[in-house]
Amino acid sequence: MGNDQIHSKFDDIEKKVDALLERCRSLQMENQDLGMRIKQLESDLEEKIQIEAHVSEQEAIIQSKIEGLLTKLDSFTRSKKPE
Repeated sequence: MGNDQIHSKFDDIEKKVDALLERCRSLQMENQDLGMRIKQLESDLEEKIQIEAHVSEQEAIIQSKIEGLLTKLDSFTRSKKPE
């Protein structure tokens, strides 16, 4: 194998190594972006969970008040029935 062939092979290898390094950098940046996106989605999810819990509490309070009012109405109508 002559010097020209050896240099040519090394040039090919160097190009391939450079391409691999560039791909690694690209994947690292993509991975970093995805990691930040995951954190944002987790934060959004936690916020939605808290909102849902608050809404559930409000619904329970409303339901309790409705039941209390219905009970008062029921007892009022029972007490007003003619005997």
